[in-house]
Amino acid sequence: MLRLLASRCARGPGARGVARPAAGLRDPCRAPGRRASDAPRNLPPSSDVVARPVGVCSMMRLPLQASPEGLDAAFVGVPLDTGTSNRPGARFGPRRIREESVMLRTINPSTGALPFQSLMVADLGDVNVNLYNLQDSCRLIHEAYQKIVAAGCVPLTLGGDHTITYPILQAMAKKHGPVGLLHVDAHTDTADKALGEKIYHGTPFRRCVEEKLLDCKRVVQIGIRGSSTTVDPYRYSRNQGFRVVLAEDCWMKSLVPLMAEVRQQMGGKPMYISFDIDGLDPAYAPGTGTPEIAGLTPSQALEIIRGCQGLNVVGCDLVEVSPPYDPFGNTALLAANLLFEMLCVLPKVRVV
Repeated sequence: MLRLLASRCARGPGARGVARPAAGLRDPCRAPGRRASDAPRNLPPSSDVVARPVGVCSMMRLPLQASPEGLDAAFVGVPLDTGTSNRPGARFGPRRIREESVMLRTINPSTGALPFQSLMVADLGDVNVNLYNLQDSCRLIHEAYQKIVAAGCVPLTLGGDHTITYPILQAMAKKHGPVGLLHVDAHTDTADKALGEKIYHGTPFRRCVEEKLLDCKRVVQIGIRGSSTTVDPYRYSRNQGFRVVLAEDCWMKSLVPLMAEVRQQMGGKPMYISFDIDGLDPAYAPGTGTPEIAGLTPSQALEIIRGCQGLNVVGCDLVEVSPPYDPFGNTALLAANLLFEMLCVLPKVRVV
């Protein structure tokens, strides 16, 4: 059984291993192990029928499920911020993103994507991390994601700080081999160590390179910016073959042409999307631990994610949302929408 725990806010009274599904939704446990082609699909309730404040606190008010069996895709929370280097609070990100996801609906009219008519989707709750031991947390995350991926379920992760992408990619590579990576961030996250530690949110992609988890010729980092302690802070990334797209190269322009190039670079091989919310300008996403000025806009974020339509996306994450610095929920609302957009570009999603 997965080492996943449903968030406390997602458990109804008397819940024992699995929280009850939201009001008006079919219970996924009625048909364990059935694939989406055989079974009725989960559908978030319409606010025309079920008031938005009603129901458990799951992503988009989807049913909570303890196992990935029978799912095509699932939202998964990883409430960890032990790897942060500045402002803490990302451990509360998954819960807050779920709260703001109540505004999301089932169809993407801008792209024509019909995710819930195409896939069986649920919320798998949260990975049970060890907040006192970062290496042990990485082990727990790796084990949980191995089971998710082995079940044929595509995980869409609610972070959590960016450390979590390292053990997730360990699980991805075990099934798919080295994967391509679309990485949106203010920082390359390729440091070697800090304070003598080699695992924290500034090192995940160096660790991934060292373990050959990435197809380095298919790694693109977008939105990179900020002050540095060296003259060429991007040298390591470029030496590995990564394409580094600086934020200033994105200012005042559409990123549709860039994403056409990215699609060609990724080809049809497995690729992963890792989106740090600090890739966006803090005017739009203030609730994060390491904000950098002059970042991407929300519309550019949509262009990046929608530009992945047609690619072989095997997993996604949205990390570094820190609710204590997000008093009005703007950052979490933006994160919830970006996760929905990621769901909409998964390979099996029909487009009309």
